[in-house]
Amino acid sequence: MFSIFKSKKEPGDTNAARTEAESVGFASKLRQGLTRTRQQLGKQLSGLFSGRKIDEELYEELETALLTADTGIEATNQLLESLRMRVKRDALDNSEQLKSALQDALAELLHPLERTLAPAVEDQPFVIMIAGVNGVGKTTTIGKLAHYFQAQGHSVLLAAGDTFRAAAQEQLKVWGERNQITVISQDSDPGKKSDPAAVIFDAVNAAIARKIDIVLADTAGRLTTQLHLMEEIKKIKRVITKALPDAPHEVLLVLDANTGQNAVSQLKAFDSALGVTGLVMTKLDGTAKGGVIAAIAAQFADNPPALRFIGVGEGLNDLRPFNAQEFAAALFD
Repeated sequence: MFSIFKSKKEPGDTNAARTEAESVGFASKLRQGLTRTRQQLGKQLSGLFSGRKIDEELYEELETALLTADTGIEATNQLLESLRMRVKRDALDNSEQLKSALQDALAELLHPLERTLAPAVEDQPFVIMIAGVNGVGKTTTIGKLAHYFQAQGHSVLLAAGDTFRAAAQEQLKVWGERNQITVISQDSDPGKKSDPAAVIFDAVNAAIARKIDIVLADTAGRLTTQLHLMEEIKKIKRVITKALPDAPHEVLLVLDANTGQNAVSQLKAFDSALGVTGLVMTKLDGTAKGGVIAAIAAQFADNPPALRFIGVGEGLNDLRPFNAQEFAAALFD
């Protein structure tokens, strides 16, 4: 019923060398990736940080700029409140100082989201379930995550649990080839439709038998309003637990930054269904709505999700762990 796609390991490839090369210049890549959001803010902020005095008019214009970047009402209010406090505490008296204070306030707001994923792989596979709505880039994200974890020295296995989209497993096999890892997928017989839960169940058992460190389980995209499909993904999670108690160890929700405030509602729906443990924010390089990360931080302040990774490009190395200070600096620099 299931097929195993296994690529060949090329000689002379060292994880350490790749990791070092990938780390160089990511701050620059992040700044480039946030260009559209920064430009959107820039249109609104032009003239605000040019020697003007700090007054209510300035705060009102700043509020408009933040809302335009999809920061959201709650986050915008929090940032402005923090700014007022900093102005009073530090005796700031001009708008140029306010810009630096705003960057610091944003980094402070985002900091609770900054929690790096460190898989525990001592005696069993670490199973990561990937979920999200259609078109957010789940399969591509899996390929980049595989590359990232391999660079850390982990062995990885991919589970092609998206049995709905015809090209999904083929796309995952391409990523498997690029990363030189095995992909467990459904039978290629077009007359048969495999249960995605069964595919992932088989993949987890294969990882146990082969002592694989990390399983990345793809799932089909689904709208949160498709209740039968939301029930299906709940079943997938239950079946994973049957294959390995305590698994999945991480439920990653992939969000497309282009959706703006819709990302907040998606998080609420998938968290209710699955208990989301981490987020991946993709396509930050193609949107002016990068402020949505601040919206998430503000709306989930009591129980902030971990923003594990952000994507700022198409390359293998363009999905990296989220760093609040770097993000704020890239947005305002």
